[in-house]
Amino acid sequence: MPLTKLQFRPGVNRETTSYTNEGGWFDSDKVRFRFSLPEKIGGWVKKSIYSFLGVCRALHTFVSLEGTTLTGVGTSLKYYIEQGGQYWDITPIRATTAAGDVTFAAVNGSAVLTITDTAHGAVTNDFVTFSGAVSLGGLITAGVLNQEYQIVTVVDADNYTISARTAGTTIQSLTVDGEIVDTPVTANSSDTGNGGGSTVGSYQVNTGLIVAVAGTGWGSGTWSRGTWGSAATTTPSSELRIWTHDNFGEDLLFNVRDGNIYFWDTDTDTLGTDRGVPLTLVSGADAATPTVAKQVMVSDRDRHVIVFGCDAETSIGTQDPLLIRFSNQESITEWAAAATNTAGDLRVGSGSEIVCAVETRQQVLIWTDVSLHAMQYLGPPFTFGIDQISENTTIAGPLAVKAVDDMVFWMGVEEFYIYTGQVQKLPCSVRSYVFNDFNVEQQELVTAGLNSSFSEIWWFYPSSDATEIDRYVVFNYEEKVWYYGTMVRTYWLDRGVNDYPVAANTDGYLYQQEFGLNDGTTTPASAIASYIQSSQLSIGEGEEFVFLNRLIPDLTFDASTDSAASVNMTLETRNYPGGQYLQSNASAVTQTSTTPVEQFTTEAYIRLRGRSFALKVASNTIDIQWRLGSPRVEVRPDGRQ
Repeated sequence: MPLTKLQFRPGVNRETTSYTNEGGWFDSDKVRFRFSLPEKIGGWVKKSIYSFLGVCRALHTFVSLEGTTLTGVGTSLKYYIEQGGQYWDITPIRATTAAGDVTFAAVNGSAVLTITDTAHGAVTNDFVTFSGAVSLGGLITAGVLNQEYQIVTVVDADNYTISARTAGTTIQSLTVDGEIVDTPVTANSSDTGNGGGSTVGSYQVNTGLIVAVAGTGWGSGTWSRGTWGSAATTTPSSELRIWTHDNFGEDLLFNVRDGNIYFWDTDTDTLGTDRGVPLTLVSGADAATPTVAKQVMVSDRDRHVIVFGCDAETSIGTQDPLLIRFSNQESITEWAAAATNTAGDLRVGSGSEIVCAVETRQQVLIWTDVSLHAMQYLGPPFTFGIDQISENTTIAGPLAVKAVDDMVFWMGVEEFYIYTGQVQKLPCSVRSYVFNDFNVEQQELVTAGLNSSFSEIWWFYPSSDATEIDRYVVFNYEEKVWYYGTMVRTYWLDRGVNDYPVAANTDGYLYQQEFGLNDGTTTPASAIASYIQSSQLSIGEGEEFVFLNRLIPDLTFDASTDSAASVNMTLETRNYPGGQYLQSNASAVTQTSTTPVEQFTTEAYIRLRGRSFALKVASNTIDIQWRLGSPRVEVRPDGRQ
């Protein structure tokens, strides 16, 4: 009997029915397309044995003048510098009390301590470090008190609680799998003191949320709900925690969204000792230095520090969500506009607030909640100019955009977009699949990532029943195809300074992506379950039944480290487009030789009957990499009955 070659169009298509999509792919997970053929994606391993606290939604890798590779890691709880696998806490301090303002109260038999500090300004999960305290008289010694603590509960504006722990421990040393593993110390009847009159409390910046909450965030605050220009009343601690960061030379500028802008000096600051400081406290900072912003950026082309959605020079401390300010060229401290410098400001003319900004080779693109603008360097006397290039353009959130050279891709509200000089909707063959199972209330979580080795833009997003990212959708901009799957990644940083892409997971670890073949979130590593399934194929117009008698597999296990690597190839049949698959027959296709000319299972005999059939290729074993070719099946017509 003649053999039929199975050749499918690249990419996954869910915009039509499976029957209409004959000759295409209909479902997938952990599979990409390369040279139009499907293959299993690469694996991932932990970048370090150490973990961080909170959920990470910001990564930025840079290199010091000494050649040291550093990565800024912004989480919902802290900001770290990662170096050599270790995480160093540089979270800025927002307030330090006077000596004696902090007192402690213990209860016999409990590890819970109540701290009194008038108008402390803390929220639950904030961090505070105590110094200068003396023993409470029993087991709660000075060593127990004079440490960094995470606030357990906020009782009221003047009181909160912590859980006492063993002296001499650090938060980072207790961080395992993104959680603090404390050894509690229980007070006894002798712990009747209050810590003495010299205790000082140093409070780190308020922590933020790990998920979006209705009524807060960029798309749901008080802006545009009252009269025009009504000020936002949300605070950073009540919003999804997003950091932005950039380099000024080898030094780091970073900003908590709708909060202050901070500076960390790579050359003089010591990891483990020094923290980021407000830009206003940097030596030489003038009185016009901004104190609040939505995003910070350093313009690579002209070396200006740019802040978006910030406070005006004439109204420091009052945020204008549509204002853009830039420093004098080559300076982080000169912000007062003058005829003798290039500092200045611009205001976006539409929308209620700036959502995000991205730098391309030629310009900076700026999204508001309703429009897109381009800011270009003009030179003196105007420095920068801004033009609106699109209106009624949406964006899912501050992290939903990625630039590739002069192409910019982003996820909007139920649409994908591309900018290449003009804004266009990006045709998407899985659009309905993605947005019909999408948690709109958590759309701020959407994060875009570039995987340049495979010409891919990834969007990680929450499905309709999830409050955290659990899905991804990919656009391959070279092959112009789409595919999707399941994966938890809260931020993705392309390779560059690092040899591999680096991505963050909710378990408190960073992962090197496209590294190895397995799932490194477990110990030992586990298999990556991958599959791809075709739409139905039929003979003629589908009127006749067919028999499938034989399968001739065609795939390669190149790069597999298991000499017995295998996948399952499954054929399924059904009689009507709306019917269930009636029967299936799976055959393991096994590599039997590691010689350059790979030898596979030569053929698999099957016996299936139906009007149409579909092919599924799946693997769920470790140390395997596969790539599909053009398998063949022997198909014999069998009449209409």
